[in-house]
Amino acid sequence: MATTAFSLAGKKALITGGASGIGATTAGILRDLGAAVALTDVNTEGLAAQSEALGGCLTFECDVSDEAQAEAIVAAAADALGGLDIAVNSAGVVDEVKYALEREMEPWQRIMDVNLKGTFQMCRAAARIMVPQGQGAIVNIASVNGPGGWPRRTAYGPSKAAIVALTKELACEWGPRGVRVNAVGPGYVATPMIAGLIEDGKIDTERLNNRTPLGRLATPEEIGQSIAFLASDWASYITGETLFVDGGWMAYGGAGDVKTF
Repeated sequence: MATTAFSLAGKKALITGGASGIGATTAGILRDLGAAVALTDVNTEGLAAQSEALGGCLTFECDVSDEAQAEAIVAAAADALGGLDIAVNSAGVVDEVKYALEREMEPWQRIMDVNLKGTFQMCRAAARIMVPQGQGAIVNIASVNGPGGWPRRTAYGPSKAAIVALTKELACEWGPRGVRVNAVGPGYVATPMIAGLIEDGKIDTERLNNRTPLGRLATPEEIGQSIAFLASDWASYITGETLFVDGGWMAYGGAGDVKTF
């Protein structure tokens, strides 16, 4: 049986957090594979720039933590695209990097509202379209910060751990109706968000590289390609899974830096 590279020709995709980083890169990859894409973000200037970079695509301003906005934007995007086959939930906010005893609840709740509540609301809105049509693929964004204990990440880590659980729950609910739900769990990725943490002195890239078996940060393209795979028919029998794209971070269990030979 001949095997060819997978295609997303004819697919309609909605990507949250599409103004920059993983979301923006994924949009370009899905488009290059043949999908029609629509982007959402709270960053309207970034959306405009990304639309121009893609040669023109649908964009919608949306705060995914707002239930009414999430429902309305998914419906509007599906109407404008002529359907909805793929939903990528890339919208997220970074942690404050504070010890638990120093945290205030308002910013903690905001991280939960965007990362977890926002992902759920967008999944649910997408499924209102996908379940009746009997097919669709949803890809959420988890993180290596989720499964393990990370000091000073007591909002971001739990929000991403919950996305792993949410992905399993929704995959089991919607699988019988032909809708697959998976997640990608990136390690540290060279995105503007991470660049800001590096600039602020909150991340030491040398330490990260030494701790990672592949010895470097991921590129946004490597994460986007993994998302595209899970959204494609090549992953047609994969659901409820979190694919950690982390350069071996989760595999490494040694003490200290990875040792080479």
